[in-house]
Amino acid sequence: MNADVETGTRRGLGRARRLYCLVAATLAWFALVAQLFLTTATVVAQERSVLAGVITFLSFFTILTNLLTAAALTGSATLADSRLSGFFDRPATQGAIATYITVVGIVYSLLLRQLWQPQGLQLLVDSILHDVIPIAFVIQWFVFVPKGQLQWRHALMWLSYPFVYVVYSLLRGAVSGRYPYPFSDVSVLGYPKVFENTAMLLVGFFVLGLVFVAVDRFLGARRRSAG
Repeated sequence: MNADVETGTRRGLGRARRLYCLVAATLAWFALVAQLFLTTATVVAQERSVLAGVITFLSFFTILTNLLTAAALTGSATLADSRLSGFFDRPATQGAIATYITVVGIVYSLLLRQLWQPQGLQLLVDSILHDVIPIAFVIQWFVFVPKGQLQWRHALMWLSYPFVYVVYSLLRGAVSGRYPYPFSDVSVLGYPKVFENTAMLLVGFFVLGLVFVAVDRFLGARRRSAG
């Protein structure tokens, strides 16, 4: 009987997770498509090409990370037996994405939100990408992802994605003269200050990654002792 109850509970959680991820993924894809339209329209209004609009859209860490998050949510919601879902359902992958999307929300709230006042559709999209999706994904990680499988080294491994983004952003900026964020604008701040800002951000990624690993290990130990 206990085994039947445990099996039923697991299936119920699986269904709840798929529904939750489906709703969150739908919101994420809506916001991403809307932001692509808004960004492209702005760039075209500056007498630049649609391709330039797409490249500008893909130059933001927020967008790339929300794309990654939306893909993970979609995999959990609709592709239960696929390799894609298997990759995204790995605890290390889920922990990495939770770290990245949390940084998106924190950095926007602390450094960027006060720099502009979006209205209408842009305000809605901004809220979804920077507030709703980060919170929704962390809740999904906390509630549904199996705990106790992360190692401390994962926090260091997770730095590869933001590091690659920094290199991409600086190279693109050196060629185009356009930088996606004011704290990474070499033309205004110079390389020493940008490198300092980058180092601080990477430290923040690492510390937050350690927090997620610590929570994972704590919850895993509690569940093992309770079992």
